[in-house]
Amino acid sequence: MQEIMEFVKSNPMMSGIWVVLLVALIVTSIRSAMSPTKNLEPQEATVWVNRGDGVFVDIRSPDEFKKGHIHGSVSLPMEKIKQKELSSIEKFKEAPIVIVCATGMTAKSAVSQLTAEGFTEVAVLQGGMNTWRSAKLPVSQKK
Repeated sequence: MQEIMEFVKSNPMMSGIWVVLLVALIVTSIRSAMSPTKNLEPQEATVWVNRGDGVFVDIRSPDEFKKGHIHGSVSLPMEKIKQKELSSIEKFKEAPIVIVCATGMTAKSAVSQLTAEGFTEVAVLQGGMNTWRSAKLPVSQKK
């Protein structure tokens, strides 16, 4: 304990940075634990969608979608979600929906907006298409 106090006195800047990082880690962990958004690994997402006759909704741009997407997924760019143009997924209002983006970060705001529009079972593909591809799962380039 004496050595720690000595280190703190000798290195106040480094100690301060360490405390800030520790607090940030704790806050992030608490927020993710308390978040209503489900984050699903690719295998979990596949099982969840298949069991409930759900769908993967790809919110990336149409160009990114054409380069490769999850087979059977619906392309619904984020701009359309913001404008509440949801007719292509309206029939899945009560079914499982997994939101797919490039890295899993943009999808969280889409989940919030879809939940506000009455969609009941919405989750995020953790890591997005990057994780899907790195898991060597099939990617389709057909519409």
